[in-house]
Amino acid sequence: MEIINENQNIHITSKKRLSLALFINYFVHGMVLVILMQNMLSLAHSWSTSIAVVSYVISGIGIGRLIAYPITGILSDRLNRKTFVLIGMILYIIFLSVMPFASNMVLAYILAILAGVGNSALDAGTYTTLVEMNNGSGRSTVFLKAFISAGDFLLPLIIVFLSTHHIWFGLSFMLPSLILLLNLVNVLGIKFPKVKDVEENQTDSNIHIGSFKKVVATIGLLVYGYTSMALMLVFTQWITLFGSKVLGLGLITSHFLLSLYSIGSITGVFMISLILKARSVEEVLVVILNLATVLSLLVIIFAHNQLMAEIGSFLFGLSAAGGVMQTGLTIFMKLFPRRRGTVTGAFYFFGSIASLTVPIITGFLSTKGIGLAFSFSILISLISSIFVILVMMIMKSNKE
Repeated sequence: MEIINENQNIHITSKKRLSLALFINYFVHGMVLVILMQNMLSLAHSWSTSIAVVSYVISGIGIGRLIAYPITGILSDRLNRKTFVLIGMILYIIFLSVMPFASNMVLAYILAILAGVGNSALDAGTYTTLVEMNNGSGRSTVFLKAFISAGDFLLPLIIVFLSTHHIWFGLSFMLPSLILLLNLVNVLGIKFPKVKDVEENQTDSNIHIGSFKKVVATIGLLVYGYTSMALMLVFTQWITLFGSKVLGLGLITSHFLLSLYSIGSITGVFMISLILKARSVEEVLVVILNLATVLSLLVIIFAHNQLMAEIGSFLFGLSAAGGVMQTGLTIFMKLFPRRRGTVTGAFYFFGSIASLTVPIITGFLSTKGIGLAFSFSILISLISSIFVILVMMIMKSNKE
């Protein structure tokens, strides 16, 4: 059987099987991201508490991420990627299997923290593996976004079906848990690339830039880890209210703006993948997409027209949520090819900070007006564009 890369020692069939297994994990991950929010009423009733308390439990996922990202990233470089993929899967299985039966808030909060840790472990093992399997290319990591979006889309439909037919809400937890359990058996029998083998083939000497430039580029990419996540959070949380309260659109049309964002996101995944398949132009692509994000927000905010708002929402999804964050992480890995796990942890650690701070900032701004809260995205996108342009200039100077 043909070998894909003699340093990685992975057969073609094993590579495809491993890629599919990792994608399935992120399909379930997409469900996990929204499963507590989509089941808020059922969980509040089960715990005999309020929706506000359930919302507090959801914050435990963010706490788990913040605690774990720096640790899982570093350890995945020193140990192996497979261990952390398995840890992430097991913690997600525990979270999904036990949460419907949690009888009190303390247990529920602990489970939410475990889910956050599982998220960080999956990221540390998955993004690095996909890049290392493909000789440094981040094209496969972009497809993770498509599988996440598919999970986001399917879970609410499952919950509606269960509710309509008066079936126990816990089945919405059991189904993804079963998928993960079956996939766990599959992953146990798959061989992953060895980190040491990859290090022998790819070294930090590939990046010929000075220490100062590397520090500046690192800061820029960490800032981008924050801003890229922050942009998606502001948009998804406020676009519907912005459409109805500021643009004066109907409720259905306002919700449709979010649907257009999702369609744009999936379209962006395939667009970015095709571009990266043809040429390795991550740095230029990230700059172009960030500038397109600025343009889309300007169109939505200042056009005050339904059609332009719809076009802007689609363009925003395509440019800001179609895998550009994952492409930014690939650039970061290029800067430190021996420390892919560490930079993955650091990159998503800053994304987790955005998850905690952006709702607070926009919540305060919303007291002054919904338009002001949503317009905060313009400032974030401008900062994001400035830093990615700076990173591109530094990375391009290495190639001259």
